Amino acid sequence: MSRRIIDLSVPIANDIPADPPIQIPSVTYIDHTQSLEQLLQFFPGLKAEDLPDHAGWAVEKVTLSTHNGTHLDAPWHYHPTMNHGEPSWRIDDIPLEWCYQPGVKLDFRHFPDGYVATAADVEAELKRIGHELKPLEIVVVNTSAGAKFGQPDYVASGCGMGYEATMYLLDKGIRVTGIDGWSWDAPFVHTAKKYAETGDASLIWEGHKAGRHTGYCHIEKLHQLEQLPSTGFTISCFPVKIEKASAGWTRAVAIIE
Repeated sequence: MSRRIIDLSVPIANDIPADPPIQIPSVTYIDHTQSLEQLLQFFPGLKAEDLPDHAGWAVEKVTLSTHNGTHLDAPWHYHPTMNHGEPSWRIDDIPLEWCYQPGVKLDFRHFPDGYVATAADVEAELKRIGHELKPLEIVVVNTSAGAKFGQPDYVASGCGMGYEATMYLLDKGIRVTGIDGWSWDAPFVHTAKKYAETGDASLIWEGHKAGRHTGYCHIEKLHQLEQLPSTGFTISCFPVKIEKASAGWTRAVAIIE
């Protein structure tokens, strides 16, 4: 039996417009020559010529948010409470069994940028692919944003998942979802226009705010979802264990046996 592993993660890198300007990460690269002084300090009397090829080590310094790159959001990110009043879980509280489960892909690439997917949209897609959701399956949403990663309009691209669509999934026992856009919700630039027109604050971050009622996690900035079948794969998305954090970076992958 052969096994195929599909990388669902985006890189943390300089000069890729994968976040708004206030959240851009920075990676500083230190090569084997630049690091020599660091290494020599550990061993008094050691000289560069004593080392093979006069080479030290390579190391990087990274400045980033827990929400850069492909990451798993914890309920604490959405609201201080979940499950109608319980203190929200941080990323180091998340049950690890949530993070390694069979996956289901919803193909919403046909929806326009800024569209807010509904429960009816989810139900129709599940009917199309012939799947009935089971508790703890990981549901990922393939949007038009996936093809825009690395382009200037990535953050503003793709549809988002609304409150009722999110609650539909949570009521079925889903506890981890994911999307290839910058956010589980519709891009802010589109929601801002709707808010300006209506003054309705309930439109803001409505998919995230579903976590007030049922604690759940979602993965943002997934990649290559178009390579996945609708079902028949497993997702691994264990987060980095950052104490009391609202999110953790993950090397999300899909495993197809």
